[in-house]
Amino acid sequence: MVFNTGSALLDAIVLAIVSKDADGTYGYKITQDVRTVIELSESTLYPVLRRLQKDECLEVYDKECAGRNRRYYKLTERGYAMLKMYDEEWRSYSQKVTGLFEGGKFDE
Repeated sequence: MVFNTGSALLDAIVLAIVSKDADGTYGYKITQDVRTVIELSESTLYPVLRRLQKDECLEVYDKECAGRNRRYYKLTERGYAMLKMYDEEWRSYSQKVTGLFEGGKFDE
């Protein structure tokens, strides 16, 4: 992809993916799901997850899976609020950019 993915967009994508499962999801699965949209390494994802946890958008818990603990991430109320804000901002932003590409006016 020729466009850079800034931290806000990456946060929005991760929050959207984590929100799909009410019980939360684990890091490797998040990485795989993000990769359906953008290219991302696990070494890029985990700092994002830590930042979102620090910002109280994600809560973390461990769950046993095949005899090992797996770390799960789940949205908090603040996380849902941030996701809603990102969703509204994205819809407005993408509409404007799409409008430009489709012949719309610059100042709309």
